[in-house]
Amino acid sequence: MKKLMTLACTLSSTFMFAQESAAAGRQQAGPQTFIMIGVALVLFYLILWRPEQKRRKSMETKRNSIEKGSRVTVMGIVGTVYKVEENTVILNTYNDTKIEVLKGAITDVEIKSQSSECCKAK
Repeated sequence: MKKLMTLACTLSSTFMFAQESAAAGRQQAGPQTFIMIGVALVLFYLILWRPEQKRRKSMETKRNSIEKGSRVTVMGIVGTVYKVEENTVILNTYNDTKIEVLKGAITDVEIKSQSSECCKAK
């Protein structure tokens, strides 16, 4: 009987120590979890979000600098700007066909340069 009582006390004390160490481990895991989430958010910002913002800003400045005579690409259609309106651009394509497209659909802009105008005049 005495051996049984000693065994019960030993097992119960071992169980209590195991619970205390598990609780301490859970308390330490909380800050580590928040640190890992923070690191993931910082990496997400630096790798994905910030470069996309820069690309979007540069494309927006290109779209705003469109003027008559610039060559643009709109969803695979290449044309020369005939007229710029507030939200749309009228393109002059092959055989003097005119197409009205949204500025937001423009994917590439080649601003007309003064050197190309002087070469065309010659």
